[in-house]
Amino acid sequence: MLSLCICGTAITSQYLAEKYRVNTPMLQSFISYCLLLLVYTVMLAFRSGSDNLLEILRRKWWKYTLLGLADVEANYLIVRAYQYTTLTSVQLLDCFGIPVLMALSWFILRARYKVIHFIAVFVCLLGVGTMVGADILAGREDNSGSDVLIGDILVLLGASLYAVSNVCEEYIVKKLSRQEFLGMVGLFGTIISGVQLLIVEYKDIAKIHWDWKIALLFVAFALCMFCLYSFMPLVIKVTSATSVNLGILTADLYSLFFGLFLFGYKFSGLYILSFTVIMVGFILYCSTPTRTAEPAESSVPPVTSIGIDNLGLKLEESGLSETHSAAL
Repeated sequence: MLSLCICGTAITSQYLAEKYRVNTPMLQSFISYCLLLLVYTVMLAFRSGSDNLLEILRRKWWKYTLLGLADVEANYLIVRAYQYTTLTSVQLLDCFGIPVLMALSWFILRARYKVIHFIAVFVCLLGVGTMVGADILAGREDNSGSDVLIGDILVLLGASLYAVSNVCEEYIVKKLSRQEFLGMVGLFGTIISGVQLLIVEYKDIAKIHWDWKIALLFVAFALCMFCLYSFMPLVIKVTSATSVNLGILTADLYSLFFGLFLFGYKFSGLYILSFTVIMVGFILYCSTPTRTAEPAESSVPPVTSIGIDNLGLKLEESGLSETHSAAL
């Protein structure tokens, strides 16, 4: 379901870019964050006690500012990278976020992996490689990019920021609440994307010739993003951020399958093989749960002798237990 939501955002964005010449990723993100603000931030405003919006802002406003910045810029950098580098580079380098996510989970969330988890990740990345090979054979690699190095750097930065955002999401969802995460991301995402929108996209927005079709595509994109943000914490809470990111590797393949009918893509049997390989890796990863490392135990040796003070306590306990037995 999450992959289909991502697929929906990709298709609507491609329609806007190719058919209507609208390239406003920040405006699209801004509308999505506004939806989160109107639903989840308002919910926090009506809560009482320590879960109230103002109380959360008073204690943790700077933390959620950084989280909102990471989330907004991750979305923006990946979309911008398509202007500089190739589709193949974006698909391959975007997978860099998975090892970054595993490393952050190891140190921050104290997740501990088994050999089967590393094998599963390798299998999933192998499936991505198969998908990229199918793209090249099918002739989808038309754009050589204006500056490949800049584009590749943007993808790596975006993938790393996604990993940071997802680790924070897993921590907040499992330790605090889903509503707090979505409410705070909605609030700070709206503010940050709104400011950035006025700086970098005001000319592009002024050039849009609005009609009901363009408006409908913007609404469809925003609803897909809203569903993605709303459902992802539910999945992360019962699994992990790493397994979710492995699962949504299939989003590109769903986009390709829809593209066969909507954009005239050429079909390749390697797409089916790639989808199968990624799903095998995903199921393999989820078949064995990760464990959480326990905090280091105290180095102070346990007391083996009763001691005088403890002896008095033991005698008192014995007396109490005898009195209790007599009363019974």
